Amino acid sequence: MKKTTKKIVALLSAIAILGCVFAACSKPADDTNDTTDAAQANAKTWIIATDTVFKPFEYTDAEGNFVGIDVDILAAIAEDQGFKYELKSMGWDASIAACQAGQANGMIAGASITEKRQDEGWIFSDPYYTATQCAAVSKDADINSIKDLKGAQVAVKNGTQGADYAESLKDEYGFTIVRFDDSPTMYQAVTGGQCVACFEDTPIMKASIKDGDLALKVLEDSENEGSGYGFAIHKAENQELVDMFNAGLKNIKANGTYDEIIAKYLGE
Repeated sequence: MKKTTKKIVALLSAIAILGCVFAACSKPADDTNDTTDAAQANAKTWIIATDTVFKPFEYTDAEGNFVGIDVDILAAIAEDQGFKYELKSMGWDASIAACQAGQANGMIAGASITEKRQDEGWIFSDPYYTATQCAAVSKDADINSIKDLKGAQVAVKNGTQGADYAESLKDEYGFTIVRFDDSPTMYQAVTGGQCVACFEDTPIMKASIKDGDLALKVLEDSENEGSGYGFAIHKAENQELVDMFNAGLKNIKANGTYDEIIAKYLGE
């Protein structure tokens, strides 16, 4: 009788164990993976490339901090939209290359929205600032018009709207173009006498002349109609970043933050 009882108990124990196993196997999957995926998405840090010397949009202040209109606008939009980013100061050409190679998710560097760039695969945000381009010459130069540049060498910065503007005028006004990698070197070519004039975005040119005490003057008749600056990506997979930028830009314009940033650097 005792042996039979022991067998029954052992059998019942085995059945109970099997029941637990089957219950565990048949339990519906929880949403732990979904939660993890969502957390990973929210924790993503976007890599954003920018220029190094494009005052007042991006530059280093006296304390060594990286500042400027683009820097502040990006920070305000990221806070509004709740995304994380790492801003890498690379220079203009390197920023372009990084986006094209997938080493950066986006770029904010006073990039003009043009049909040519869009044809090359760039995807832009809504414009966040509209800038014209202009020409400048040495302060003591006897030059008062683009017409006076005939036969002269003119400096431009590679890959910029200022360079494109100069290209569109060179045949009509008979000047030749010399290319440089950054704005300070371009300005130095004019103040040093290597070139007679340079072309640049007007707010950058005027800020550089004023803050850098450069011996340059803007040719009054040299401004074009201008175009908008946009946040840019070169990979469609980063469209989410552009969408967040657009939404945040709309919000910071509505709450006054945008106007405060522009006034801080341009007094507008």
